[in-house]
Amino acid sequence: MAVAPPSGHGAAAALIRMLLLLAYPLLSHVASLRSDGIWAAAAMFSLVLLLLLAPLAQRRGWALPLLLLCTLALVWLAGSPLAWMLLLAPPVVFPLLVAWGFARTLGAGQVPLIGRIMRALYQRAGMPVTAALERYTRQLTGAWVAVLVLLAALNLALAASAVPGGLLVMLGLRPWWPVTHEQWSWCANIANWGLIGGFFVLEYALRTRLFPDRPDRNAVQFARQMAQLGPAFWRDLLR
Repeated sequence: MAVAPPSGHGAAAALIRMLLLLAYPLLSHVASLRSDGIWAAAAMFSLVLLLLLAPLAQRRGWALPLLLLCTLALVWLAGSPLAWMLLLAPPVVFPLLVAWGFARTLGAGQVPLIGRIMRALYQRAGMPVTAALERYTRQLTGAWVAVLVLLAALNLALAASAVPGGLLVMLGLRPWWPVTHEQWSWCANIANWGLIGGFFVLEYALRTRLFPDRPDRNAVQFARQMAQLGPAFWRDLLR
């Protein structure tokens, strides 16, 4: 008998998360193109809803009041320049949080985060994980930390250089290389995803050459096998 996934972790919740994840950079980009606080507030609301989706589905007592409080704050901020300035934070904060998720598994005696994923995939296929693959997954986990930290640093530099409303302007300083809201957004909301996707593609191509004997035959099958690990696996992995 199949066990239903916990509230907030089923297929419908995964679809809503994906839609909200896609909505945030699009809304943020529109807000930057128009310099419009209402669109900026809408982008931040999609992000708040994304973060609160699971506790709302689980009917946590604090989740709905927090959502209402955030909504009221964003409605109030929508008419001020502060709404757009809030958009400067996520492209810096979220890569650092994900980088920390990878980095905390690199300690001595620990199985790196990507190593755990590979072990699960190979175990499902009844295939052994070689010492070479174990070394590779540790190196790859470290590489993701470096890529994400570099991305956060680049986004911080762009946030500092944005004109108007950037961090240096707030401090009364003139950016050495000023960028417009539109230029900032193309980098922070669009190019970031391209860089991450490009790293995925290059790494997968390298892995297929280094480890031809693997559970998947192509990238589509690899993505399907990742999804088949199930929400419980991913929930435990991120703890």
